[in-house]
Amino acid sequence: MPHAPVQLVLASRSPARLSTLRAAGVEPEVTVSQVDEDAVLAAARERYPDLAPSDAVLVLAQAKAEDVARGLEQADHRGALVLGCDSMLEIDGEVVGKPGTAEVARERWRRMRGRSGVLHSGHWVVDCRTDDDGGTGATLGATSSTTVHFADLDDAEIDAYVATGEPLQVAGAFTIDGLGGPYVERIEGDHHGVVGVSLPLLRELLDQLDVPFRELRAPLSDPA
Repeated sequence: MPHAPVQLVLASRSPARLSTLRAAGVEPEVTVSQVDEDAVLAAARERYPDLAPSDAVLVLAQAKAEDVARGLEQADHRGALVLGCDSMLEIDGEVVGKPGTAEVARERWRRMRGRSGVLHSGHWVVDCRTDDDGGTGATLGATSSTTVHFADLDDAEIDAYVATGEPLQVAGAFTIDGLGGPYVERIEGDHHGVVGVSLPLLRELLDQLDVPFRELRAPLSDPA
């Protein structure tokens, strides 16, 4: 029995996640959540003091997806699946997010160079479809974790990369699909998970909702 096309809403402003989905033939609507990430993590760590990095990104992904899902329901805009994502780099057992400043990014890279870290990307899907559309009301997620081996950059290379501004606003202060690509020697795991959205993991989550990946479709309305 053929499946009806399904709309995907991406609860993230990340250009890398959007371009990854587009490259896979999916054109999601983008609705950025209003979640206070620091507050969400603080509450989670108060409840679970030993919150693992792989769980921390999942908590944030869930908060983002469910925040956007609530907004869709209040606007009576149902019939979609909402995907929330979050990524963090774990190195020496410590989780690091976006550096925010050039000084922090330089310090981060001096610590990372010639070493390895684990990039965790949490994924959470909320099924906002109606019963008539096959909706389940499910909310579920999982984490993609990939080991990243960094090149042994000298200080001049670090300064030049930081000067581009790219590492300041990305998890772990690096990209694998942009200017940071030359500084990642190899990975062990899913390349897409490092970019920010693991396509194989998303496919597995969709399978649990009985939604074939191929049935994700273009937006309901064309942007003006």
